[in-house]
Amino acid sequence: MVKGEIVRVAGPLVVASGLKDAKMYDVVKVGSERLMGEIIELRGGLASIQVYEETAGLGPGDEVFATGEPLSLELGPGLLSSIYDGVQRPLAVLAEKSGSFMKRGIEAPGLNRTKKWAFEPSKKVGDQVSPGDIIGVVQETSIIVHKIMIPQDVEGRISEIRQGDFTVEEGVAVIEMADGSSAPVQMMQRWPVRIGRPYAAKMNPSEPLITGQRVIDTLFPIAKGGTACVPGPFGSGKTVIQHQLAKWADAEVIIFIGCGERGNEMTDVLLEFPELIDPHSGKPLMERTVLIANTSNMPVAAREASIYTGITIAEYFRDMGYNVALQADSTSRWAEALREMSGRLEEMPGEEGYPAYLSSRLAAFYERAGVVTALGEPERQGSITAIGSVSPPGGDLSEPVVQSTLRVVKVFWGLEDKLAYERHFPAINWLVSYSLYAEKLEEWWDEEIDKNFRTERREALKLLQIESELREIVRLIGVEALSPNERLILETARSIREDFLQQNAFFELDTYTSPKRQFLLLDLIITWHTLALEAVENGMSLEKIVTSPVREKIARAKLLTDNEIEEFAQIKEAIIAELEVSETVVEL
Repeated sequence: MVKGEIVRVAGPLVVASGLKDAKMYDVVKVGSERLMGEIIELRGGLASIQVYEETAGLGPGDEVFATGEPLSLELGPGLLSSIYDGVQRPLAVLAEKSGSFMKRGIEAPGLNRTKKWAFEPSKKVGDQVSPGDIIGVVQETSIIVHKIMIPQDVEGRISEIRQGDFTVEEGVAVIEMADGSSAPVQMMQRWPVRIGRPYAAKMNPSEPLITGQRVIDTLFPIAKGGTACVPGPFGSGKTVIQHQLAKWADAEVIIFIGCGERGNEMTDVLLEFPELIDPHSGKPLMERTVLIANTSNMPVAAREASIYTGITIAEYFRDMGYNVALQADSTSRWAEALREMSGRLEEMPGEEGYPAYLSSRLAAFYERAGVVTALGEPERQGSITAIGSVSPPGGDLSEPVVQSTLRVVKVFWGLEDKLAYERHFPAINWLVSYSLYAEKLEEWWDEEIDKNFRTERREALKLLQIESELREIVRLIGVEALSPNERLILETARSIREDFLQQNAFFELDTYTSPKRQFLLLDLIITWHTLALEAVENGMSLEKIVTSPVREKIARAKLLTDNEIEEFAQIKEAIIAELEVSETVVEL
């Protein structure tokens, strides 16, 4: 290691001299306790280092050691079910070593070095391999098969491959390179967090990520491999939505990043997730989940690294051919860490004190999402869906982090505290939210669910838009000023809001709705509206239509299960029967 010494300490920023041949983003060890840090600026023989731990007690003259390597992750069997801090230190191992209060300078490898994994080879001696090729598999959990891939710098012919139980550091194969040298292949590989993993090709997202949340899947869908932003003020339900997506999204692997969140919220996640059952497999949800916990009381520099840690792990599973859902809660705290470090570096501030490169850093993060064809054989496709929540001060959506995020993401779920105070959850404002994937994904819904989906979705959005205009008229003049048709629109829009969009995350029958049931429920509401308009024109009284008993059946339909789908047809028949107008009434 190259040794230097500290010149200046400013909070988590340490300036050191004497680090010859140092490079940007190299990892260094600071002080006698060997605190982990990363070089973020080189200027005139001085290296500015962001330290991932508390720097109290450090001073000028203390030693600094350069490792010559960038901040990298250990990728291999053992990632799933793990809970890490922002720089991939397993929290359970740290707790065993130092108790509930983590000591400074404590280290632990990201992957267990003693556990043996059963490796089953899929290649044989003599096979030619290149980067990304799958040479074998490990049954990491009962849900996920971990595929062992050839590292990026290895290409040649397999001269030896083994079968049996091995640790992540033991060689499972030997590759004879073109230059005559031999390269051992382990089940573990390392990858620098700030560099995206390569892929063969990138495609346009075309399949929806089904979340079971009606307002999302039906009105403002996100595609597998897409990007979304969830901004909202304090108390509007950002974290609950992130939790719901982590629990119910139909991705094979879930990465949840608690970036600068309050400790009690992250504690709820850490206690709740191990007890949750995956609805798709019936097994514990943690068997396909990686949690990265970096709470607001942890060092600010590690917060900045945490989202890169999460996206790198996500890319690793994407390269195996899995669909990965990554939740970052919240990118505002990450941006605040950027702002603090930028201020200590004395950089020219941008809007509201954020660094001028805020937009480019956010774009670089979200651009690592997408649907790709992975390198190597067999051919496989994987995806990363990146969903980041934003906590703008006072719910101000013109704030720099929100605006910079909206420039690069394609889905905007705008949360509103007013809806949350009215107990309407998810508190997504249907008038300001949007999805740029919606038109493309309507094709999937029309083909896979029902050909009328596109028409009815657009009709629902239209009714909600008209309702907002009519409510202004009612507020100023009164409901008596509206025509019967306009009053029917108000009734239908209320049904869409209360019976369809409103969803109880804590009620078992309502927390998740399959795509088929989502369409059938919306179909009931739109059918009632269409027939009600005809009934009004044919002379039926508005009061009789609005108070028809079938409306209660429509409201209760959201609690029907997939095994009770036939009841939707019965309710539809009841709607037709109750709103059917006899010829006598029409003549009168």
